[in-house]
Amino acid sequence: MANLIAIMVHCDSRGSEMILGDKSHIHIYEQGGCSQIAAVHPRALPNLPDGTIDLSAVEDAVREPNDHFPTTRLLCLENTHNKCGGRVLTRDYMRRAAETARAHGLVLHLDGARVVNAAVALGETPAAMVEHADSASVCLSKGLGAPIGSVLLGSAEFVRRARRARKVLGGGMRQAGCIAAAGLCALADGPCRLRTDHDNAKRLAAALCEIGIDTDPTAVDSNMVMVNTGSEPATEVSRRLEERGILVIATGPRTLRVVFHHQVSAKDTDDAIAAFRDVFCHRQ
Repeated sequence: MANLIAIMVHCDSRGSEMILGDKSHIHIYEQGGCSQIAAVHPRALPNLPDGTIDLSAVEDAVREPNDHFPTTRLLCLENTHNKCGGRVLTRDYMRRAAETARAHGLVLHLDGARVVNAAVALGETPAAMVEHADSASVCLSKGLGAPIGSVLLGSAEFVRRARRARKVLGGGMRQAGCIAAAGLCALADGPCRLRTDHDNAKRLAAALCEIGIDTDPTAVDSNMVMVNTGSEPATEVSRRLEERGILVIATGPRTLRVVFHHQVSAKDTDDAIAAFRDVFCHRQ
């Protein structure tokens, strides 16, 4: 909802278009809400393996003023990038993306569901990671560990308009203190635990690589590991891992996504390594 609200605020004129990555969460996993509800046309550009979008391609995608075209108004980025395996967009890239957007009269929204993970990975503050964006969503219920909730950041005028959009989408809540309290705990206690999640992910990736399982430890920027299952369907590998107490998600026909969080210990990581070894080294 936070991303949809931002799109509604930034693209409040009919005939608007937004530029985003073809592997972005907004494009793949949010039910096409930008077109279904916000009436905004999405123009998807290829995400590079590191989660970025080629900024020269962004410039080329901006529509010329012409009655035949929609009007390009918004650029959306994602940090860390879920579908690309938790890759981290650097502050320098965000700065250059913002400069590109503003040079063409666009605003920049950051889907920062896991932006605190990005901050920890780079040794930056969360504020520094969103400083170049006109708006940003931050999820409190992923790595930070709250049961529910996201925060939408922007100027005072943006937030005023966002509250109206939230209301019409059914997101208003009278007694929100119970949710806010959990969110405050997540913000206070969550960031200091994320480094452990990242370290566990890197350790798993290195171990799987040593076993001979197809994964790239150099692509592990944060708390996610992407695993290629080779000739075996990812759903079948996922099922066999679940039998051994390890829950992972098949994100493609031959791809598994492994995500670490604050309830996964070093011993749990060892158990996961053993389970992967058992499944992959004893396949028929």
